[in-house]
Amino acid sequence: MKLALGSLLYYWSRETTLAFYAMMESAPVDIVYLGETVCSRRHELRLSDWLGIAARLRAAGKEVVLSTQVLIESGSDVAVLHKIAGNTNFQVEANDMGAVHYLSSQASQASQSPQSSKQPFVLGAHLNIYNLPTLQMLASLGAQRWVMPLEMGRDDLALIQRERPANLQTEVFVFGRMPLAFSARCFTARHRNVPKDDCQFSCIDYPDGLLMRTREDESFLILNGTQTQSARVHLLLKELEDMCTLGVDVVRVSPQANHTLDILHIFDAILKGRYSAAQAQQAISPYLLDKACNGYWYGQPGLDQR
Repeated sequence: MKLALGSLLYYWSRETTLAFYAMMESAPVDIVYLGETVCSRRHELRLSDWLGIAARLRAAGKEVVLSTQVLIESGSDVAVLHKIAGNTNFQVEANDMGAVHYLSSQASQASQSPQSSKQPFVLGAHLNIYNLPTLQMLASLGAQRWVMPLEMGRDDLALIQRERPANLQTEVFVFGRMPLAFSARCFTARHRNVPKDDCQFSCIDYPDGLLMRTREDESFLILNGTQTQSARVHLLLKELEDMCTLGVDVVRVSPQANHTLDILHIFDAILKGRYSAAQAQQAISPYLLDKACNGYWYGQPGLDQR
């Protein structure tokens, strides 16, 4: 199985982001997803900056994928989507059906032109693909890989894997706070009692999101601008062997503000047989932002841990 680093879900300063991806050039990761998927108001890096990072990562031997925004809200968002999907240098992860439509039309035009080749793309987890007919239809549009929805369990994945389309890879999210939902409202701005259109870029003060607690003072959710995440950290380590048996091709780690490189080394070690699952679990524990959970994989509530 290959190891992937998901797109950055938080809003970091330009200097921090550039330094982070410079570090990733030598990280033990095969695939790196890049781009702003959460909020178009986050302007520390522009598309040209992401393309520059992509070029450097490719030169370092990484496969690079440009991710599109999940929630498209304006004409300018559509214009950026078209620029990303229309690039011919890097593969694209489609995170909404508008991106799928544009990419599939581009692939169709490319296949009809003798001078160009069909550009494959990745089906992001937020497309919520839960059954085989949907996956087969999207694969026919030019998809090369799909990312399993976070709420899908192991048994449902096994059913799809038995008859998944030929030459379509499967990717599973195995580490990080789970991106659960998106909204037109910015929750971080609302927390500070400022309007979304004048949010003062509040997200940048929370490099791992803003923690919400219950009245019983237990960690509940993370506010990340327009995105809501789980407070607990989705962690599938001991499940990697089973994933290999199921034919999973790629496993994804989500970036966090600190220790991402250490976490990637741990996953690399277990994938290459240098760590047992127990050793990896012990090694990764100090780097978790909250309690671990894996309930969805077992068909249970997501916050459960087995």
